[in-house]
Amino acid sequence: MPSPLQRWLRDPLFLLCLTAGLLAFVVQSGELGTSDTTHRLQTTHWLWTSEPQVFPNEYPEFGLHGRGERLYSWYGIGQSLLMLPADLLGTWMAHWSIFSGYGDDPAVRSIVVSYSTNILVNILTALIAFRLLGQLRFSTKESVSGVLALMFCTTHLHYTQNMMENNYIMLLTLAGFSFQYEWLRTNSWRALFAGSCALGLNLLTRLTTGLDLIAAGIFILLVLWFEGLRGQELPRRLIAYCKVAAPVYLFFLMLDRAYQFYRYGSLTNTYVAIFAREERQIDPTLPVNFPWSTPFHVGVLGALFKPEKSIFLFDPLLVLAIFLLALLWKRLTPEVRAYGVSTILLLLAYIGFYARYTYWAGDFAWGDRYVSTTVELVALVAVPLLMCYRASNRGRLGRTIWCAGWALIAISLMIQSASLVFWLPLEIYQMETLGHPTFVIALRFKNIVDFALGKMDAWGLNNESMTQDPWDYVHITTWNFLPFLLRRVGAAPGWVVNSALAIWLAAIAALGSVLLRLRSSLRSQTLEGRH
Repeated sequence: MPSPLQRWLRDPLFLLCLTAGLLAFVVQSGELGTSDTTHRLQTTHWLWTSEPQVFPNEYPEFGLHGRGERLYSWYGIGQSLLMLPADLLGTWMAHWSIFSGYGDDPAVRSIVVSYSTNILVNILTALIAFRLLGQLRFSTKESVSGVLALMFCTTHLHYTQNMMENNYIMLLTLAGFSFQYEWLRTNSWRALFAGSCALGLNLLTRLTTGLDLIAAGIFILLVLWFEGLRGQELPRRLIAYCKVAAPVYLFFLMLDRAYQFYRYGSLTNTYVAIFAREERQIDPTLPVNFPWSTPFHVGVLGALFKPEKSIFLFDPLLVLAIFLLALLWKRLTPEVRAYGVSTILLLLAYIGFYARYTYWAGDFAWGDRYVSTTVELVALVAVPLLMCYRASNRGRLGRTIWCAGWALIAISLMIQSASLVFWLPLEIYQMETLGHPTFVIALRFKNIVDFALGKMDAWGLNNESMTQDPWDYVHITTWNFLPFLLRRVGAAPGWVVNSALAIWLAAIAALGSVLLRLRSSLRSQTLEGRH
């Protein structure tokens, strides 16, 4: 009889989760990625200590005046709650005597928070994405391949390193789709309740995820519609859905509004109105409709085609997913049709919603961060659909599309890997002298080559703005992984840096080994299935 460990090492799902955990481990820099997440972590600290949400010296760059003229963060509390256990652990560890002489960045607390939270979210995302693809009737091999493509070949990889809200939102939305679909098949009110809670939690993270709630409802409706459900049965199912989902959504919306009232004394407004008022007080030249001052067509076309933010450039798997959904439409199952339509509609809704926003592309971000999560939702089915298409089309056209699909996968892997190599503000600083538009992805590859060859100065890629903030300059002029950042900062002892590098290299080797083991496990299952 095989031991439990041997059984686990033959289980594709266990190996997939192990891959997700190791991947999240090796890509970490020890930093939280952006100032946004740093501010959200300060809100986490505010939850259980006497520290404020926003320090006075941070205003006016960050924070808004609320009740009692105190400064409050303008973000939702969702990601702050997610980081709470890690913040408790990280704060406790930072006071260990072994770290008494170390107080520089990356700080012990941020290392603990970034590693533990990102690894957890990545593993849970792998689990729920695998579950959903199985529910859409993809095989185990197709589902595993789809999850690996999500992890390695979409902007999900970048946001595994730079801990914005994106991957947490992605996890909750996938969970909402999966458990609500389970209710559709089993009539389990517990599954519907769980899925609705996942989507409701998103409201605490970013209020615009109300669009995700609508998309999940459209997904359920379209499955029923594509399966031919008509007459009185259709409204009966929808009423049953609303009886569980609507109260859950209302509960989380009330929690969000209560938090808003606690900070700003209003149940109906959002931080945007307060932000606009205070920004106009600082700068009276701002337009009356700030921060909704971008022409609609500029925001839409920018998200689609601008070389600095285009969703097709930063997530090429989106092209493959849309193409295969259209090509295979008549052969798709009702579930996959419904998923494809609902996620594409969600993508269009996000693009349209943020099109007029002054910071429509998410400002300091890799790609268009406000819509990248929805892009990843669409791209999730790209590789499973490609494998299905390959299985049923062995002719010349089939081979051509198969090869073109793999070319896109390879390009996607290169782009996402490149996104990890440097801290994301590098190209943003460079564009201050290079100008706009700039093909950011090409510039990133150029930076990699130039930095490796020591040619950044000679080839004109260093500029004055990069050096104005000493902290930023240190972080954008080294490889963006923990061992290299520790060495660049120079505050940690040499043995710590060398140990971190050894562990990092061992984790990369382990990741490669697990991927080979996963491939072997899938092949074994395929051969067993044939026999």
